[in-house]
Amino acid sequence: MYIAELLEKQRTFFQTGTTLSILFRKQALQKLYQAIRKHEEEIHCALKADLGKSDFEGFMCEVGLTLSEISYMIRNLKKFTKKHTVRTPMTHFASHSFTKASPYGNVLVMSPWNYPFLLTMEPLCDAIAAGNTVIVKPSAYSPETSRVMAKLVSECFPPEYVAVVTGGREENKELLSHKFDLVFFTGSQNVGKEVLRKCAEHLTPAVLELGGKSPCIVDATANIKLAAKRIVFGKYLNCGQTCVAPDYILCDKSLKDALISEIGKQIEKQYGKVPLSNSDYGKIVNQKHFERIVGLIDQKKVVCGGGYNANTLRIEPTVMDGVAWEDPVMGEEIFGPILPILTYEHWEDVIPLLQPKEKPLALYLFSNDKKHQNEVLNKLSFGGGCFNDVVIHLATSEMGFGGVGESGMGCYHGKAGFDAFSHTKSIVDKKTWLDLPMRYQPYHRKLYGKLLKLFLR
Repeated sequence: MYIAELLEKQRTFFQTGTTLSILFRKQALQKLYQAIRKHEEEIHCALKADLGKSDFEGFMCEVGLTLSEISYMIRNLKKFTKKHTVRTPMTHFASHSFTKASPYGNVLVMSPWNYPFLLTMEPLCDAIAAGNTVIVKPSAYSPETSRVMAKLVSECFPPEYVAVVTGGREENKELLSHKFDLVFFTGSQNVGKEVLRKCAEHLTPAVLELGGKSPCIVDATANIKLAAKRIVFGKYLNCGQTCVAPDYILCDKSLKDALISEIGKQIEKQYGKVPLSNSDYGKIVNQKHFERIVGLIDQKKVVCGGGYNANTLRIEPTVMDGVAWEDPVMGEEIFGPILPILTYEHWEDVIPLLQPKEKPLALYLFSNDKKHQNEVLNKLSFGGGCFNDVVIHLATSEMGFGGVGESGMGCYHGKAGFDAFSHTKSIVDKKTWLDLPMRYQPYHRKLYGKLLKLFLR
């Protein structure tokens, strides 16, 4: 009943037109920015409690990126909301054609636990900038961060404008039983399918940010030392609980041993000789996920790491060699600190090998061969990625971020985020001082036929 009443209050508030004001939206974004700054230490403590994140990593990967997105929206809001003139065809003479972004209305943002602050507050920022009212549903698996976000949002906004609903599956089920104007979901493919089924019942548009097994290809021309350094950073960030982390390496067979050696060196360099004692190395979110990830480790194939501590829910950065496509670790998105190594004999085998597989959220290629880069770019379908780096493509407001196929639909960040929460109206403003007669019956084929064909060609 509470959710139904909350949604009805938000509908009523949206219909007042208050959120349409650019000044109102800017002030809302500024409030959010200031509140995040005010509660920054509390946010970091919550991220530490939920995921073991250090304050440095928490700011670099969550708080700082959120602040950057809010600043970007404030700077560009006027440009995003104005009318945009487009070319008018001669058949519409005399008229003015333009597009105008308008908010969807009442939107639902459902966020995950792995980057609980960033993946909640960034879409919230985009939704506010676009002029919507918002109900936010964070994950129950990151309760401390959810608590801080609920406190922060309640300080900034009345519930009829923006509200946080906490809880678990029952609350998710209740929320999805209601009709929203847009649902924005970040999470697993299995839950994403259920969200889409519920949205279909109401013909509600949805943005789905899912995941998948994101490959990291390393060819014979790669800078092995730099590749290892960057792969280790991206793979073991947040203990591998990153939707765009390299899920596995597919490397040229001739350089596999050298690459594994460098990865081992980088793990020790970045995380120390005893990673489980490193205070800046996080933990697995809960017992369920810890046991699932440990179950994917084949100790016979471990060449680095493989240790874990069930009491602290920490797993060492682990590398597995001699992995086959049929192994359990290749049967699902790992979402943990295990890096399987697979090889190929000839570059010509890579594209046909990856093309039939599910479309991943990210793909990475370490190569100095422009031909290989172009082949990957043009022949493989994936959400986004990097050449000669990993993960960093999502850390910009200048490019949209999202999946394709099984890894999601729709994208956000920056202008793409504003667009995700907006409907673009197409308008023809027809002038009244002239009315061309050729479209009206009775049709004068001899008089207007040639002219019509001239216009429509």
